[in-house]
Amino acid sequence: MRRVFVAGSINMDVVATADRHPKVGETVAGKEVHYFPGGKGANQAVAVAKLGASSTLIGRLGTDAFGQQLRQFLAAQSVDLTLVKDTADVHTGTAVITIADADNTIVVVPGANALVSAEDVAAPVLAKGDVAVSQFEIPQAAIAAFFKRARTAAATTILNPAPARPCGRDLLDLVDILILNETELGLLAQAELHDTDEPVRFVEAARRLPTASDKIICVTLGKRGVLALIGGEPMLIAGRVVKAVDTTGAGDCFVGALAAQLANGKPIRDALEYANAAASICVQRMGAAPSMPTAAEVAAMRG
Repeated sequence: MRRVFVAGSINMDVVATADRHPKVGETVAGKEVHYFPGGKGANQAVAVAKLGASSTLIGRLGTDAFGQQLRQFLAAQSVDLTLVKDTADVHTGTAVITIADADNTIVVVPGANALVSAEDVAAPVLAKGDVAVSQFEIPQAAIAAFFKRARTAAATTILNPAPARPCGRDLLDLVDILILNETELGLLAQAELHDTDEPVRFVEAARRLPTASDKIICVTLGKRGVLALIGGEPMLIAGRVVKAVDTTGAGDCFVGALAAQLANGKPIRDALEYANAAASICVQRMGAAPSMPTAAEVAAMRG
């Protein structure tokens, strides 16, 4: 079996729920507060493990209480933590999340995640057919070093450039599969996009990305589904009608599910369909990492 290596962030998500989001300068009464394991790297690694693939996480934790709790949780999800370092004198990554009417706002404080280095990602021994995954909650220099090693080993590279921030062509050229939402696509393609735009707008923007045209580009569109460019040809996978409770980890679920399917030898089109179904389960539950579905749950949904 091929393996998935995820280089990324590990956070504790402090989640407050309310009837609506506050305006700037306003205080609103909340309903509940929850502490959920999260961070895009951890979320994706948990999704990979729960969906039946070998999952190794590369990252950093602080030596505080959050770090200890996260390590225990991730180990219980069968994520290999051999390459997760405990880092003294810095706090574990933390995200402060407000959820109202199933939409979220998020402030991420990187903490130990900001110290993930090229040396950290040099530790895993990658092989042909493995899958290397990363996102933008760790330094881009570490991501580039990770993907260069993956390319040398003939592993498949998947980048989820979230949260949205600029990056150069040098990094994008190391990516085999790019998975992003309309906000991230708009930033990288320098286009103004909205989630209500027609699919052709996203196709045009994807084709303007500063990278080679042979990339597989997946644009996640929430309840509208997923638009993929494969060999330059667009393919739309319709969304599934579900009652969303918390969309925080949906994109990470999609990324992890796709990586797991590719590691298990599935063709890209089948993997996209599967990942779309997995994400639709994730949004029906609270929390990021804890909401990731099992392979049995996805199988039951797909019939």
